[in-house]
Amino acid sequence: MADPATYRPATGEIPDAPGVYRFSDPTGRVIYVGKAKSLRSRLNSYFQDLAGLHPRTRNMVTTAAAVDWTLVSNEVEALQLEYTWIKEFDPRFNVRFRDDKSYPWLAVTVNEEFPRVMVVRGSRRKGVRYFGPYTHAWAIRETVDLLLRVFPMRSCSQGVFRRAQQIGRPCLLGDIGKCAAPCVGRVSADEHRAIVDDFTSFVAGQTATYLHRLQREMATAANAMEYEKAAKLRDDIAALERVLEKNAIVFGDGTDADVIGLAEDPLEVAVQIFTVRGGRIRGQRGWVADKADAADTAALVEHAVVKLYEDEPAEAIPREVLVPVLPTNVSALRSWLDETRGAKTSLRVPQRGDKRGLLATVEQNATQALARHKTKRSGDLTTRSLALEEIREALGLESAPLRIECFDVSNLQGTQIVASMVVFEDGLPKKSDYKRFTLRIEGQNDVASMDEVITRRFERFVKERAEGAETPGLDPETGKPRRFAYAPSLVVVDGGAPQVAAAARALGRLGLGDIALCGLAKRLEEVWLPGEADPVILPRSSEGLYLLQRIRDEAHRFAITHHRGRRTKSMVVSILDEVPGLGAVRRTAILRRFGSVKKLRAASALDLASVPGIGPQTAQSIVDSLARNNKDRQSAANGKFPAVDMATGEILEDS
Repeated sequence: MADPATYRPATGEIPDAPGVYRFSDPTGRVIYVGKAKSLRSRLNSYFQDLAGLHPRTRNMVTTAAAVDWTLVSNEVEALQLEYTWIKEFDPRFNVRFRDDKSYPWLAVTVNEEFPRVMVVRGSRRKGVRYFGPYTHAWAIRETVDLLLRVFPMRSCSQGVFRRAQQIGRPCLLGDIGKCAAPCVGRVSADEHRAIVDDFTSFVAGQTATYLHRLQREMATAANAMEYEKAAKLRDDIAALERVLEKNAIVFGDGTDADVIGLAEDPLEVAVQIFTVRGGRIRGQRGWVADKADAADTAALVEHAVVKLYEDEPAEAIPREVLVPVLPTNVSALRSWLDETRGAKTSLRVPQRGDKRGLLATVEQNATQALARHKTKRSGDLTTRSLALEEIREALGLESAPLRIECFDVSNLQGTQIVASMVVFEDGLPKKSDYKRFTLRIEGQNDVASMDEVITRRFERFVKERAEGAETPGLDPETGKPRRFAYAPSLVVVDGGAPQVAAAARALGRLGLGDIALCGLAKRLEEVWLPGEADPVILPRSSEGLYLLQRIRDEAHRFAITHHRGRRTKSMVVSILDEVPGLGAVRRTAILRRFGSVKKLRAASALDLASVPGIGPQTAQSIVDSLARNNKDRQSAANGKFPAVDMATGEILEDS
């Protein structure tokens, strides 16, 4: 481990100007590239006390052996040079945005005398116009097949085209009307070019204009009693409408935008992009990347935008780029987009309306992509075996932990305290052994809560072991395995040193100090062992760390689900308690019918009266009580303090 002081440049040597800097290791390999408005201020921040640095930054500066920099005239040049160097040197400590697949594009070879349409992947060529990218090649081919009925342009390969020219007979597409057959002279080069122009205009989003033109031509043909022509135009319109139905309508104003959504955890980030052209979703792409440095969401958005457009032609950049968070250097990024596109580009965060809703959908897709990525890794037998072996080595266990139990505590300001236990066997969840706990402790005390849940989990195990059952682990009546009769190979708690110490004390009181125990802290993903002053740091790419993260996240999800359900039920009951003459039986019936505060507030007196045992007078009393409760919520929201919705735990918005 190198001492950063050995290669730190003197403060006076570093210029107070914008530029790009590079950290290199002892072999001269570039390991990190960054940019700054002030090189002096930024570089000095790397050479402060190591204890004050982010762990990833600390790892980088202790790996490096030298730093150099290049001055630029402005932030836009810094942005361009930074990503040029990242692409050239592939530094290990930078965020690595790498596509995990090659996406299909719809390509039109406009540089040829007789342009052709085709579906392609891989690198892009000059003189070819591209549309997309799309998620599935089969979806594009279906769309092209429908469009060729209306726009019969060439779609055959160069070899098929030359052969048709030689024999003077078109291929099957020419015979069935899905190609204008320029190979045999049925249309001239100019006439075929006009068909191609209509095709590209339609795919680019100018759909309404072309449909209106066809409708006018159909009406004109019908009035002139050219019924065969009118029927063909009618069928063409129907084919184009089927194409449009394949693309969900997003906006009615012909929006031209790319919508970028992110989902991240401490080690990885998933990026999803929806391409909206002509008000419709035309394509989708995404990737999962390693978070090698300590980049925040704003920096990740900047990386994603530059990655998306760095090699794109000007026409591929839309008028709007919608993002979840504005990048830190938003002015420089906007200037770079404007220069690349040759026109004004709007880079913004949508605040409301349809565009905000679409961004939420894209972010949901990113969340699912990240979950699928993790599940795919954990589903592979070899990967699971490697993960368990890495955990064994890191924690010093005698054998791989084939059964892992993880515990998490959830509460809302010290109320409604619950806990969860999830079980993973052979690296896979065993949901039949999951268990929920409603804790008896009062007040917000995570340490005491962890002590209670560990104690309750293992008391039954200790009791059965003390009784000395002839067939430990089996139910003597049914012969089936008991759910909690076996001790786990490893107990994982969600938390750091305090939670681990509490769990260790509980296991010690029960005489189970031999069970392996660790904790996984959320902030830095550190693994804590009982009695150890320092945590175990697993490599960020470790399969063992991925498995521990997945187990911890599953326990957190299970606890939160249980907690939300209890909050919702308690909120419904507390509201109904205010209704005079409404007993426990009828409250239970209402709860069973509506299930949540939101649905109950939306119910009318007639809806409530349909519940067995609720008459019209009682139903009206409930509606009046809900109205008073809602008025109190609005008054609280308009006061000097925020009102909290006990059903969701969220701050109520101003009315």
